Amino acid sequence: MAQEQAMRPIATQVVRRTAPAPVSLQVDVAVLGSGISGVAAALEAARLGRQVAIIDGLPALGGQAVHSIIGTFAGLYSNGPNAYRLTHLVADQLLYDLEQVGAVYYRRGPLTTVVMYDEVALGRWVEESVRRAGITVVLGAVLREVVRDGRRIRALRLATRYGEVEVAATGFVDASGDAALTWMAGLPCREPKDAPIYGTQMVVLEQVEESELPGAETMRQRLAEKANAYGFRRLDGFAFAYPGRGMALVNMTHIPTPLDPVGMSRQTLEGKAQADAVVRFLREEFPQAFGRARVRAYGLPGIRQTRWIVGRHQLTADEVRQGVRFPDAVARTAWPIELHDREEGYVWEPFGPDHVHYVPLASMTPPDVDNLVACGRCIDGDALALSSVRVMGPGIAMGAAAAHALDLAGTGSVHALDLDALHRRLAENLDRRD
Repeated sequence: MAQEQAMRPIATQVVRRTAPAPVSLQVDVAVLGSGISGVAAALEAARLGRQVAIIDGLPALGGQAVHSIIGTFAGLYSNGPNAYRLTHLVADQLLYDLEQVGAVYYRRGPLTTVVMYDEVALGRWVEESVRRAGITVVLGAVLREVVRDGRRIRALRLATRYGEVEVAATGFVDASGDAALTWMAGLPCREPKDAPIYGTQMVVLEQVEESELPGAETMRQRLAEKANAYGFRRLDGFAFAYPGRGMALVNMTHIPTPLDPVGMSRQTLEGKAQADAVVRFLREEFPQAFGRARVRAYGLPGIRQTRWIVGRHQLTADEVRQGVRFPDAVARTAWPIELHDREEGYVWEPFGPDHVHYVPLASMTPPDVDNLVACGRCIDGDALALSSVRVMGPGIAMGAAAAHALDLAGTGSVHALDLDALHRRLAENLDRRD
């Protein structure tokens, strides 16, 4: 029997004669990008009973939240000592589930509150949530073409290593981060004009002595003194401990994030070289805290802003500072203006305990199409305004808002919604204060 089994053929010879037909998918909502805002959009659309496909260029779900090891949910809370959560819906289940496995830590400062998370646990949460929701997943996919018919987008044509895929849908969400769907549809976009907006190479260190970690002011002073010796470009940043785990999240680099493929590929190597210099600095300058530290993980390059849509309204820094609540508001945050537009540092403009600012649907919707909503870091805002709403708290809220806007629009237009109905659906993300 064993000899008979050994003689059976275990492979067959094949030759590619013609291009295979694309795999065709038909769904209600197609989401391009599986970062936190795209996942929120997909999960909320599925919860509304829609058939959903989520597409990403990486071979795994999670986007920057997982693979760039951002490590903190920023913008989820209001400011000050009595901070309350500003984003609910998808965020409720996310935080509850991560809390159950001890994968979050609430870091409450005198002004801002951030939620540190374990990126491995978050990655599995994303994957399991998407799987259980019955969402169709297309990974390792490069957008080749957007099929557009006048004011409606009809389909996305994708290339994967396994062949071509076409995803037709009633509504589309651009959660790509770089406005890739909007750009490929031939719609106007914006890019930084005079200087790049810098990204960060994140690093997670283990074997850190938490009790010996230096304070923020001590770190800044030492960076200023030693920058030339270590070849640093950025002169600020932080190393946050994840309490009880002997680990620290390090954010102390600045890398350009160009939109050309060769330049961006080069920066992935440059970023890790910068991170290595930071680790050497921490070990040598603060040996009691970092003397035994070693790198647990390098994230993919963390990208803040590259290209974003031209929406029906461009959110401005003045509107952010004034806390304007728009008639079509769909998300809120209190996160500071945080513009990384200089190599050596960044603009940090915090707000007071009573401050909240809002994202209008008009900043998420290109005016020339009826069935596309953007969310996350590629919505329309001036550079300062966008820097305050591109973080993960409002990103989750924007994803949920995109799903509800498309659900209400149906085969109509996201520009002609019943805003009262939309606000009722999003009330927890606009008005809840507990």
